Amino acid sequence: MTPPRAVSAAFLAFLFMILFSDTAAEIAREDFPTTLRLERAIPRRGVEIEHLKARDLARDLARRKNGRRLSVVGVVDFPVDGSANPFTVGLYFTRVKLGNPAKEFYVQIDTGSDILWVACSPCDGCPTSSGLNIRMEFFDPEKSSTASKITCGDDRCTSALQTGESICTTSESSSSLCDYTFQYGDGSGTSGYYVADMLYFDTITGDEQAINSSATIVFGCSNTQSGDLTKADRAVDGIFGFGQHDLSVVSQLSSLGVSPKVFSHCLKGSDNGGGILVLGQIAEPGIVYTPLVPSQPHYNLNLESIAVNGQTLAIDSSVFATSTTQGTIIDSGTTLAYLADQAYDPFVNAIVSSVPKSASAFVSKGNQCFVTSDSADSVFPSVTLTFMGGAVMLLKPEDYLLQQGNVDNAIIWCIGWQKNQGQGISILGDLVLKDKIFVYDLANQRIGWSDYDCSSSVNVTMSSGKNEYLNAGQLDVSGSSHTASRFIFVLVHIVYILTFLLHR
Repeated sequence: MTPPRAVSAAFLAFLFMILFSDTAAEIAREDFPTTLRLERAIPRRGVEIEHLKARDLARDLARRKNGRRLSVVGVVDFPVDGSANPFTVGLYFTRVKLGNPAKEFYVQIDTGSDILWVACSPCDGCPTSSGLNIRMEFFDPEKSSTASKITCGDDRCTSALQTGESICTTSESSSSLCDYTFQYGDGSGTSGYYVADMLYFDTITGDEQAINSSATIVFGCSNTQSGDLTKADRAVDGIFGFGQHDLSVVSQLSSLGVSPKVFSHCLKGSDNGGGILVLGQIAEPGIVYTPLVPSQPHYNLNLESIAVNGQTLAIDSSVFATSTTQGTIIDSGTTLAYLADQAYDPFVNAIVSSVPKSASAFVSKGNQCFVTSDSADSVFPSVTLTFMGGAVMLLKPEDYLLQQGNVDNAIIWCIGWQKNQGQGISILGDLVLKDKIFVYDLANQRIGWSDYDCSSSVNVTMSSGKNEYLNAGQLDVSGSSHTASRFIFVLVHIVYILTFLLHR
């Protein structure tokens, strides 16, 4: 028979082994820096503002859902590359894996459209190389064992017909391919047909597990491209539409039970760019929300006023009212920012009036510019956008200015916001969206934002109403308090058992 003290020592060693093996595994998971951000240095190259003005504008696409329902709702993570700097990249993009065997595609992150589409083989006008140092790919549904082409007789095509996102005609048979043609504001366009195939992604669930997941989704197979989409300087494989209609990936994965109907991004404003993009709700202090304008094809917000240096501009509120020809749109697919015609001149005049005479003002190619040797924050005023419900977006000078170059020891700054000539639409593009958390809460029809260092990690809630958070910088649910509590619990029981054995 083993003596009591020997029993206690062996039992104690056993308990410590259980405690530390389990707890150490959790600590290792918490400390291991598995980031969600993909960052890549991009070669610098110059681009005329006029070219960006011609290229930018809101994109308007589509609808519909399909696929099998999954049993778990979690946060879906996508890597982010690119930057808001129009003189380096001027767009943000991510990677998606499609088909079987899976192929990886680089696609622009675009909240101004709804459809995910990639270049397909064969393709007329599609670039085969990119100045962004990425490898271009082509999707071939004939070489994917899980791909199926959507036909005109498919319910998903019928739904797309109702919203103008399909061009099937009554003369075509039900077995004809469900085609589409998308035109963008810069005159570029793409056409092709819809396919259904596997999308692969990483899902983080409420039990702290990272799962390699997949789901069947519908996306566009582009076989013709035109305009700027054909240019190789900043070419990508396609566009990832994050709109709220049924055919967007956000809506499709939500309807399948894969992820909540909310997505968030935090786009780094530095030249190296990158950031965070998740299907889930970033939950950080200070996020303010304003309701979405209902029944709109884009993410329209009710902008109520603009203030420069705390002084509200004398702009009639009707200028910001939402209609088919007016309104304010949040669009990550636009590089710069555009103000409605009647709001632009009061805005620029207020900036000019607020800048001290030490900064020389001049106009270059229609853009208001300044030369100063002082820091931007000390020279230029702050700008405040106020939205419905009192939600305020405070903008720093770097949110409306572009650094155009240097003269001796002075910097040339130009106003990067452009006049939407003859139009009542205002578009807040990457110049404004960078260095901020943005939450698109589609389930509750609202958008929220907060200033943030997008190189830092964030907490992401799994679903509305739960207190489970994901550290998006470390791919882990916040479990430090849970781990500590369990450590204390087991330690107390060790002391209790040891005391009992020693006093038998």
